[in-house]
Amino acid sequence: MPKAPLLRVPFTDPLPLPKIIPTSASTASGAIAALVDFLSPSLTSSTVSPARTTHTLRSKLSTPQDRPQNGSGKTLLLTGAGISVASGLADYRGPNGTYTLNRTYRPVYFNEFCENHESRKRYWARSFLGWTNLEKARPNKAHEACGELGRMGVVGSLITQNVDSFHPTAHPHLPTTELHGYLRSLVCLSCHSEYPRSTFQTQLSRLNPSWAAFLAEMLASGALDTENPDERRKRGLKTNPDGDVDIPDAPYTTFRYPACPVCLENPPTKAGGGRARVQTDQDGAWDPSSEGGVLKPAVIMFGENIPVATKVAAAEAVDAADRILVVGSSLATYSAWRLVKRAKDLHKPIGVLNMGGVRGEDVFFGDVEDANTGRGAVRCSADVETVLPQVVKILQEMKRTR
Repeated sequence: MPKAPLLRVPFTDPLPLPKIIPTSASTASGAIAALVDFLSPSLTSSTVSPARTTHTLRSKLSTPQDRPQNGSGKTLLLTGAGISVASGLADYRGPNGTYTLNRTYRPVYFNEFCENHESRKRYWARSFLGWTNLEKARPNKAHEACGELGRMGVVGSLITQNVDSFHPTAHPHLPTTELHGYLRSLVCLSCHSEYPRSTFQTQLSRLNPSWAAFLAEMLASGALDTENPDERRKRGLKTNPDGDVDIPDAPYTTFRYPACPVCLENPPTKAGGGRARVQTDQDGAWDPSSEGGVLKPAVIMFGENIPVATKVAAAEAVDAADRILVVGSSLATYSAWRLVKRAKDLHKPIGVLNMGGVRGEDVFFGDVEDANTGRGAVRCSADVETVLPQVVKILQEMKRTR
């Protein structure tokens, strides 16, 4: 009997405490000094545009070891959920993260969402309640600091694992690859058209008046205003980094969601030929007898493949940079970890600014020399919103005095 294909699952085990590099970076001031040392080589980087550099470095060779090791002189930033904590969103593995406080948390997997109407009800009900919190959140000082580093020419591009759209909002001038997609839109599984999440939210309210009334009640009581996990639990709420809210014992089976409007007007073609049936009930909710027209969030769900174009863009960003700085990520997802491993294989300096441990960081820092002051490698466990803006100020002053 053939074995079922392996499914990559979230890495939720506790991570070991980091080894701070250099040891002087164990304080906030020491971390700032080490990060300045790490980023300062990029102050004198070439003025060649990131797009031109990427095109020049593009290679058909199959392995990182075969590719050119000289980058643009600029730094690549790779960010995770930790950078958005100060914006009011939870992370996954921090002190108050979803996996830390809720060991039973289990996201909806891609195959479940695609194949199961009940799973989609549960997902959209939770997303309906969580969207309000995400929509009103804004980029914080750390996102703005990333943009300043781009304006200074220190950072050439950025890759983010986050789906909150804070990076493209805070610094549209800085080339950004959204590795895991974004929540601001939905995409149809049949016709692949995108649909605004804000419009979808309005339709969910109309289709689910009792849920809309509950959401209004929660907003009025302030239940969605606090990020204190104890307060959230008292109110029966748990908010997760992917923009949903868990309501214990909620009747998810009653939730309804709309169909893709493009497929309703022009039904997609089935694989075997003929038009797929896409229907709604009298209120406009997707009918389970339909053969297509299902909308999903434009994020990469667990078990879903990252688009090839996104993978290529991320790999080229690594190749085009001289060094990489990880900000607010434990690299627990392999899609992000492999990018840092790629940089390591290309002998590029690696830095990590993240509260708590990082998956497999021995691979990145096991050969760092004792004399290193931060120029060749840095590993800090410090508050991103506090440290990164201070690093920017010092680098700006250094650039002015040169």
